[in-house]
Amino acid sequence: MNKIYPSAQAALDGVVQDGQLIAVGGFGLCGIPEALIDALRDSGKQDLTAISNNAGVDGFGLGKLLETRQIKKMISSYVGENKEFERQYLAGELALEFTPQGTLAEKLRAGGAGIPAFFTKTGVGTLVAEGKELREFDGETYVMERALVPDVSLVKAHRADKSGNLQFRLTARNFNPAVAMAGKVTVVEVEEIVETGAIAPDDIHLAGIYVHRLVLNATPEKRIEKRTITEKAGA
Repeated sequence: MNKIYPSAQAALDGVVQDGQLIAVGGFGLCGIPEALIDALRDSGKQDLTAISNNAGVDGFGLGKLLETRQIKKMISSYVGENKEFERQYLAGELALEFTPQGTLAEKLRAGGAGIPAFFTKTGVGTLVAEGKELREFDGETYVMERALVPDVSLVKAHRADKSGNLQFRLTARNFNPAVAMAGKVTVVEVEEIVETGAIAPDDIHLAGIYVHRLVLNATPEKRIEKRTITEKAGA
């Protein structure tokens, strides 16, 4: 089965639809599937619910989909770097399901593992727990969280072989493996594609069984979210 597609647009063709639940890997701007996000924007699909640790920044990452008003709801843990997100949310134009970061990661991991729900102490006694089942274990109260199973997952990895086995690079791994495992259909953007067997088994971070489509993006922008320098005395 050939998993390699000639472009990000081709990789999403026939996969993305209006109203879908879509998960996007990355943390801030680190390890985000830039080409796939652009292709999703260009697809014109609407009324999307996006699962992502954050919402990109203005004009980049998921910020592009907010600008085109293709996202109707975000499921995120941090959204503080996007002024358009703030504007839409405060105006009542965008729904938001705030989720603690560890809980968001576990909701995706559970989805990929076939676990429908789990109990956690995180969020008990806060807005996070409103409307959710509470249960006591060993004298402690826990809140039940449902797993997330996206219709489509968009993922960024460093390298893949032709069978879809993935290798991530350093901190760009972040949410990407959990997002990949949770998706009903997982589309992965990589910087290099090698022959099957070229990646040593111990160097494979995610098995190709979770990957349905691959696209090569050899020269991603890799934008830095916040560039800082140390000021020197007298400079």
